[in-house]
Amino acid sequence: MAALVNGASSHVMEMDDLHRQSIFHPAAPILPAIFAVGEKQHVSGSDLILGIVAGYETGIRAALAAGKSHYEYWHTTATCGTFGAAAGAAKVLGLGVEPFVWALGSAGTQSSGLWEFLSEGAMSKQLHPGKSSLNGLLAALLAQKGFTGSSRIFEGKRGFLRATSEDYDLGVLVDGLGETFHTSRNSLKYYASCGHTHSAIEATLEAWKEANADLGAIRSITVSIYQEALDLLEEVEARTPYLAKFNLPFCIATALNFGHVDLEDFTVERITNSDIQHLMGTVSLKGDPALTRLYPRKWPSRVEIELRNGTRYEGYCEYPKGDPENPISERELIEKFNKLSGTMLKNERDKIVDLVLALEKVDDVTRIFQGQSR
Repeated sequence: MAALVNGASSHVMEMDDLHRQSIFHPAAPILPAIFAVGEKQHVSGSDLILGIVAGYETGIRAALAAGKSHYEYWHTTATCGTFGAAAGAAKVLGLGVEPFVWALGSAGTQSSGLWEFLSEGAMSKQLHPGKSSLNGLLAALLAQKGFTGSSRIFEGKRGFLRATSEDYDLGVLVDGLGETFHTSRNSLKYYASCGHTHSAIEATLEAWKEANADLGAIRSITVSIYQEALDLLEEVEARTPYLAKFNLPFCIATALNFGHVDLEDFTVERITNSDIQHLMGTVSLKGDPALTRLYPRKWPSRVEIELRNGTRYEGYCEYPKGDPENPISERELIEKFNKLSGTMLKNERDKIVDLVLALEKVDDVTRIFQGQSR
């Protein structure tokens, strides 16, 4: 149940991490399962790190193997997150080869999560990483007790990839395994919105910096973006603060008005703000085949701002802040942690930061979860 609750709460702010090429948020489904079993087993920080890497590599590789067609219907964080949670938990539990395979088999038969919730703004998206974390952990715990699972859950003729993808790639599951670590290509979100909005936000800010004009001078804002982002975001209306995180015009208008897209920007007051509403009305979205060809290796956007006097300014972004090519600093990461934790960990924040930054030296990870300094 801890894995379920932590998985759901980790995704609710849309500020968890992102592996760009696999279109996958690893932390929310994987880490809660590993933390739960790690705390129960009193493992060291080094063993926890091994579990995290095993979970991330498994989940990311599963998502890469599933291909772009999988993402059209299936929420990769939910489906492939289940494999990552199972692998990470199995590693921390010290399972042998056969029970490890069983854990992945039972994880795959439980993996699910459909995008249909987004059309209604339903709450299911938070359920996805919570359930994938719970199900992955359950799969590992059952395997530890001898509960068998499919040994061909990925490649079997009725397995995960054939059932959920039209362009799957079995090779990527093992290519460079143990040598190439996809975990190192993970992004940490800087903006509190859907990852598909981030490059457009930065392209907008870049264009506006050149304009040096008043917002009232804007006639139109044209956002060119890769087709997959358009397919996901174009029909989403900013009816609630949560849906606003998936609404590109709102995110762009917010960035122009305030210079940032932070947690506090997603409120009913901001959605109904007349200045925001006016700017949103100037934004138009269109797919760009050239940008689409770069996806998912890159998530690029081009933004053109036209002023009432006819002057035009353009911004382009391939790697928004937080991507491995444009990383946030340790100081910015700590600031993000402090902001997200709010008042809940007011007296423990510094201890937790110190322990996490020296995780490989921690002999019992329960110290982190209990806020103990030694």
